[in-house]
Amino acid sequence: MPKNKGKKTQKKPRVETTKPAPTSKTIAKATPPKNPLFIKRPKNFGIGNDILPPRDLTRFVKWPKYIRLQRQRRILLKRLKVPGVINQFNKALDKHTAASLIRLLEKYKPESRKEKTKRLKELVKKGPEAQIPSKKPKFIKAGIKHVTHLVEQRQSGAQSSVKLVVIAHDVDPIEIVLWLPTLCRKKGIPYVIIKGKARLGKLVYKKNASCIAVTDIDSGKDAHDLQIFIDKAQHQFNSQLTENMGNPRLGIMGAKHYARKKKEEKRRRMERTVL
Repeated sequence: MPKNKGKKTQKKPRVETTKPAPTSKTIAKATPPKNPLFIKRPKNFGIGNDILPPRDLTRFVKWPKYIRLQRQRRILLKRLKVPGVINQFNKALDKHTAASLIRLLEKYKPESRKEKTKRLKELVKKGPEAQIPSKKPKFIKAGIKHVTHLVEQRQSGAQSSVKLVVIAHDVDPIEIVLWLPTLCRKKGIPYVIIKGKARLGKLVYKKNASCIAVTDIDSGKDAHDLQIFIDKAQHQFNSQLTENMGNPRLGIMGAKHYARKKKEEKRRRMERTVL
């Protein structure tokens, strides 16, 4: 039999304990009251939940083939050494002067098809007694064959009517206009190289134009402005042709190439110090 059977267990007296008064440290740890206007809403980026934030996926995009070719071509042109004959087309007219020249050339656009049709219809309405103006309209000439023919007119001893030749810098293939600056200088005709074959094409209602020739203008209104561009061409292009052709552009390599070169030079310097 158990020893404690039949004996009552005495309960220990309950002692009431009082909590200590809050100190300054416990007061500081107390959480501040929450503003009900600002509720915490943590996002869940699991499947079927919140949308992920936008990321730059440029490196993961498979670009169209023509864009890849453009970028590869641009990098190759940087890497290769460019001879001076081709490099002269990178030294084009400055932006402000080119914009002023385009504004002048816009005044001498050739007739569009609609304008020509309208003029001829009005001439037909007047009947056979209408006086047909014999004076040729003043407008710019476009096309590599036409411009070359106008520039070479001095070869037969006749005075060339070309006052200024404008050449685009991005003609493809470049061999189409590669010899034109040399020909212009030989014939004593001022020329300028301007950025954008599309800008020249827009002047003659074409998609692109390799070159444009200014033959005749209104001497009363635009003679002074044209003379400014002629002086600029003589100073920047005609007189500097030999220097421009004699300055090839060296290849610009990538960051990895220069890092590898720097590492190789450092290794060689260490070998010299050891020896």
